[in-house]
Amino acid sequence: MGFFGAGRQARRDDAELGKGVWRRAHDRFRRGLDRFHQMLEGVEEEASHAEGGPGQHYAALVPVADALADLLPQVRSIAARAQSIAPSEGMEIPTGTGGYLNDVHRELSRAGNALAAAAEAVAMVRLGAGDVSGVVRRAAIVHEHVNRAGELLGESRQDPA
Repeated sequence: MGFFGAGRQARRDDAELGKGVWRRAHDRFRRGLDRFHQMLEGVEEEASHAEGGPGQHYAALVPVADALADLLPQVRSIAARAQSIAPSEGMEIPTGTGGYLNDVHRELSRAGNALAAAAEAVAMVRLGAGDVSGVVRRAAIVHEHVNRAGELLGESRQDPA
């Protein structure tokens, strides 16, 4: 993306996600995803220099990475819907009926944290000190948190509050 494309994207992000907690939750997830893929590239480089194990690790991790990348539009949609329901331009989570927005934000934050842990697990696989199953477990936790955030937001929108 060129200079002008980045500027347009930033303006679009500001319009859809605001500049507050929803934007930060989305951006944290995106950064975690970028880090995960950076670590995966390291596994790929190791695989190209060695025979056997690292290539198998890379092949096993690519579908996990793809599934995590598929979550980004969902995270963006959740953050954008939350921003439209309760706009945030600062550090405080806007209040909502029954405090559900706090729960939505918490789940998005947990998803970002779990994604960082998954990237760390990939780094451990790259170093030969971790197992692919650990990455898969951590990725499943990311999915759970994103899905829960979506459920919470969906449930709250259906409430006649």
